[in-house]
Parts: sequence; C-alpha cells; structure tokens
Amino acid sequence: MTSRRTTLAIGLLALLATLTLSTSPAPAQDDQQPVIVMETSMGPITIALDAKNAPITTANFLQYVDDKFFDGLTFHRVIPGFMVQGGGFDPQLQQKREGLRAPIANEHANGLTNQRGTISMARTSNPNSATSQFFINVVDNAALDQGAGYAVFGRVTAGMDVVDRIVNVPTARRRSPDGQIMGDVPVEPVIIKSVRRKGKG
Repeated sequence: MTSRRTTLAIGLLALLATLTLSTSPAPAQDDQQPVIVMETSMGPITIALDAKNAPITTANFLQYVDDKFFDGLTFHRVIPGFMVQGGGFDPQLQQKREGLRAPIANEHANGLTNQRGTISMARTSNPNSATSQFFINVVDNAALDQGAGYAVFGRVTAGMDVVDRIVNVPTARRRSPDGQIMGDVPVEPVIIKSVRRKGKG
C-alpha cells in the first residue's frame, strides 16, 4: 500500500510540474538586445540592437522608432562596396527636422566594429553630432573604426539580402529643396515604410 501511495504521489508531482511549465509565460525579449523590424519598399530588414555595449545610441534609436520618426523616410545615400544610409530625408530629399532631437555622445569605443551587416550612426565631422541618421555596412569597413570612429549599435539578423539589393540600385546626383547637391541618391526612392520593435504594431 505504501509503495502504491508513493508511486501515486510521484505521479501527481510530475503532473503538477508539467502543468506549471506549460502555463508559464514566455520569456520577455532581452532588454540588452531589443529587436526592430524595418519595413522597406524592397523588403523587411530585422536588426538586433546592442543596448549592453551601446546604451546611449540604442536608447536614442529606439526613441525615434517609438516616435515613428523614420516612417516615410528613405535610404538617401547608397554606395556599393561600402554602405546604405538613411533616416534623415524624405523621397523629395527634404530633410526631416520635426521630431529631431539633440545630438548624442559618440559611443564608437564600445568594442563593436563596423563589419558587414552592422548598423552604425551617421554623423558630421564632429564626432558627437549623430541624431537620427544611420547606415548599414555592406562590407567590413575597418577604416570607420579608426580615430573618432563611427558607433556600431547592432547587427542585421535577417534581410541582409534586402540590404544588398538596396546598395545596388541605380543612383544619381540630385539637388535637394534647399539647393544642396547630393550624390549616390537612388534614382527610384527606397522608402522606409516603418520601423517597429519586433512584436509591436
């Protein structure tokens, strides 16, 4: 009798353990590696950001994402064998200023390097001038790690084929509405339809 009771008790414990596991909530997305999905006119690009090594840059980018700042902007500069750049201009090459926030500190010395598939912040000659514009490396760009450098803050995890198609579109020189001559501009605009945290509409 004791043996039967012991066996029954063990069976009940095993059943309870199974029920507990099956009803446990799914683990939340890693706060240190938030994932965003960039829907473009040429297909989706999924990017894992690195909040651990680039906390300032990641927080800045995610604020723009949450503000839907990037929606409707373009990849306005694409250079084969180098990178694709976006996050600043609309299809008419009008720079978006509404919602633009203050420049951030350059986190280039964070241990991350400008390898193929990484995303980095674009900036002017002032190292601490990055705001919303970013670029995705299509080759290893070790030169961008030298000196003041360009801050890497994530990596493409899906859709690198989309990036490769973007970088190979025909380009031309165009004049922006404010009279600026811009080079390496896609002849047919490559639109950033939306950028959202993965799992959020």
